[in-house]
Amino acid sequence: MQEDFLHYLWKHKKVDIANLKTTTNQVISITNVGEHNLNTGPDFFNARLKIGEQLWAGNVEIHTKSSDWFLHNHETDSNYDNVILHVVWEHDTEVFRKDNSTIETLELKHYVPKEALTNYEKLFGASKAWINCEHEFNTIDSFKIDHWLDRLFFERLERKSKTIETILTNSTNDWEAVLFKLLAKNFGLKVNGDSFSSIANSFDFTIVRKQQSKLLSLEALFLGQGKTLDEDVEDVYVKNLQKEYQFLQQKFKLSNANVVPLQFFRLRPINFPTIRLSQLANLYHLHQNLFSKIIAAKSLEEFYTLFSVETSPFWKTHYTFKKESKPVTKRVAKSFIDLLIINTIIPLQFSYAKYQGKSVEENILNIMQQIASEKNNIVNKFNSLKPVSKSALQSQALIQLKTEYCDKNKCLQCVVGNALLTQ
Repeated sequence: MQEDFLHYLWKHKKVDIANLKTTTNQVISITNVGEHNLNTGPDFFNARLKIGEQLWAGNVEIHTKSSDWFLHNHETDSNYDNVILHVVWEHDTEVFRKDNSTIETLELKHYVPKEALTNYEKLFGASKAWINCEHEFNTIDSFKIDHWLDRLFFERLERKSKTIETILTNSTNDWEAVLFKLLAKNFGLKVNGDSFSSIANSFDFTIVRKQQSKLLSLEALFLGQGKTLDEDVEDVYVKNLQKEYQFLQQKFKLSNANVVPLQFFRLRPINFPTIRLSQLANLYHLHQNLFSKIIAAKSLEEFYTLFSVETSPFWKTHYTFKKESKPVTKRVAKSFIDLLIINTIIPLQFSYAKYQGKSVEENILNIMQQIASEKNNIVNKFNSLKPVSKSALQSQALIQLKTEYCDKNKCLQCVVGNALLTQ
């Protein structure tokens, strides 16, 4: 028996509340179960109860066994002096406050419907399942799931916004610098995300501002910090990059000693770090005040126009410095821009609006619903259980559901889990 399940039963009154009695046979009437406390201290604050003929206002503590009160040393903790009811699954001992007064106890196991216990055991008893509700997920009403996914999407945005707040603090409240660091990481994708992030963090963003008008300088800065300019290549463009990087190194006292090595292995050539770094340089060369343009953009087409950049001419016939290839214009694809919108732009817009005390939820929902659902192991598996992901909004929400609820067995805090318990 999990204590979380007892919290769920008490919070949602999933017990025979009309006939509750304490272990001393005192009738319990619930006016208010209290406010669920997820931090330290009693489990429910400010409950209002009638026990026998006495009206009580105070806190409720919940345990699997009564003896857990002493196991957790609550009898010596003044934070528990205002507990008015001890709710347990199994009553195995009397409990007392710090002043030795007895606390009334409710033994829940006598008041829980058999169906609730059966559903609970079924939900948490699944062994080797991908998620606890794997075999029942498809039985949940689609309307209910859609609303839950909307909530989960914004929950995921809130989590991402906390990361952005930390980057903002470390960037002396420079939102342009925050954008650059976020974009750099996502231009590197999963394989080179850490490498690109380490490149962006290896110099101050003011250098990008100063060199923004010169594409060669930006490419030299990004590629040089990425440790790609050490090769001996007989090409004017490469020689110019090397010369420019040496100049930047001396001028700004650059070091790339802590930059994570770039990876080429198992990448499609279009995703080679050389290509993505050149595209990133072109983006910043073409768009000064990029942050302001992103915040002002309200439609998907505006983002596609803004990020539709290509490499410098050398990379049209190269993927690496040494090997020449068939001429191809390497423009940022819409599918790649979609990833930037999902992982960088929308979280940034949300965080900035939150920072300013404004709301952009409606526009964010509109954009995310227009972007196709992501395809990954989590989304594909959920869709095999029940086709629920129709857009990037749902695919992001499903990632939140799997990583923050399913993987952590938080079924009792999940709409799906709650629905299955009450079937």
